Amino acid sequence: MLEKEVISTVQAPAALGSYSQAIKVGNLLFVSGQMGLDPKTGSFTGAIEAQTRMALNNIKEILQAGKSSLEDVAKVNIYLKNIADFAKVNAIYSEFFTSAYPARCCVEVANLPKDALIEIEAIAICE
Repeated sequence: MLEKEVISTVQAPAALGSYSQAIKVGNLLFVSGQMGLDPKTGSFTGAIEAQTRMALNNIKEILQAGKSSLEDVAKVNIYLKNIADFAKVNAIYSEFFTSAYPARCCVEVANLPKDALIEIEAIAICE
């Protein structure tokens, strides 16, 4: 039977509710949705480009804590407050994922916690 292990790091924002930054099950790492919150200040980092970059940096830090990396990401879900931001988000996303792109979906949602502009979750292979 597979066991689950809680993964967390101070290099990414603490969970805002009753969830973990990530859960490791077997060789899979499930990273909870990350917004563009600066882990040091707990504040948003700016417009959609800055929030996207910070959300992806937060994911990168959580992956590292779970003995994984961006190269090991298999699936990404992106939730946007405004789908018109898709091109801007995709440009930043392409800086983080440069080959063997993960499977991905991107949807517009009515609202996000703390009035965020973006939230990104990921599933990755890990040790």
